[in-house]
Amino acid sequence: MFKILLLGGFLLVVNTIFGQTDPKKIALEKGQEAIKLMDNGKIEESIKLLKDAQKLDPDRLDYPYELALAYYKKSDYNEAIKILEQFKNHKKVNDRFFQLLGNSYDYIENSEKAIEIYDEGLKLFPKSGSLYLEKGNVYWHKKDYLKALSFYEDGIKADPSFPSNYYRAARIYCSSSEEVWGLIYGEIFMNLERNSSRTSEISKLLFDTYNSQITIDGDTTKIDFCNIVIDSKKELKKKNRPFCMVFGKALILSFDGISKIDINSLDKLRSIFIQEYYRQGSAKTHPNVLFEYQKKILELGHAEAYNHWILMKGDEDKFIVWQSANQEKWNNFISWFKENKLEIGDNKKFCRLHYE
Repeated sequence: MFKILLLGGFLLVVNTIFGQTDPKKIALEKGQEAIKLMDNGKIEESIKLLKDAQKLDPDRLDYPYELALAYYKKSDYNEAIKILEQFKNHKKVNDRFFQLLGNSYDYIENSEKAIEIYDEGLKLFPKSGSLYLEKGNVYWHKKDYLKALSFYEDGIKADPSFPSNYYRAARIYCSSSEEVWGLIYGEIFMNLERNSSRTSEISKLLFDTYNSQITIDGDTTKIDFCNIVIDSKKELKKKNRPFCMVFGKALILSFDGISKIDINSLDKLRSIFIQEYYRQGSAKTHPNVLFEYQKKILELGHAEAYNHWILMKGDEDKFIVWQSANQEKWNNFISWFKENKLEIGDNKKFCRLHYE
């Protein structure tokens, strides 16, 4: 037993010695420490370690990428570009690499070059939602929102599980005359990115959109979430009806007993809407992955809690009152919600363009 223990101890010592002299291992340790330093705002210390790591393991792409990121974070975009341009033909390059390079060009106000870089990346990574997002953001900052929107929706089609394109698209549509798409994109976003400041922002945006586009005056209710455009040359069969028409019909039939707009009445409205949408057969002619998920939630008895979660930031006082009175219902929903996410992917997705 003594010899076995001694041998085991000797192998451990040998492995440790060789491990300490392995350049790639030392490089990895330096790289990991550099990332921790960068995350803590110690950029210069991080840069020094990353340069050391790159010298020790020059074939690994992580080190120049992280080094460029460090310069990017200290607003030295030209140095970030200089590093990244050297490695953009590396065999292990990824879409994040092109994203960082394009963003660096955009920050030095060379948006044309930025777009060129994003397009280079998309040729290699056509399903990269982040590269479509950055292309859209170039035009967003120029206030060319229609152009930006086209790229966000291309990103939604290409990478349906990537949240940020929904976020941007929702913000644009909820500020347009076609708010219905903002409602859908915004809610999908909230399901994909459930607990962030952006989630709270979109929750309030959705409530405010319902509130601003629904007018109740006595027995008269007016809704204004979209415009209907009908092609007179097309036979208007059920499947050819514009989504706005289908959505509006189901929604207007959902106002029974609703005399004001708040989080509680919107919960009732949204629940009745889903029932009407399916009762009319619209789910067959105009399938919608979000409505399918809402129907499942309704059938399981979680719709009230879910709807209050979706809209909570727009009517916080009434949400708190409701939550206090329905704690068990809320807890049951949260437990279910954690384990049952909205399924979004290549074979199950939603994009406005699918209805055109």
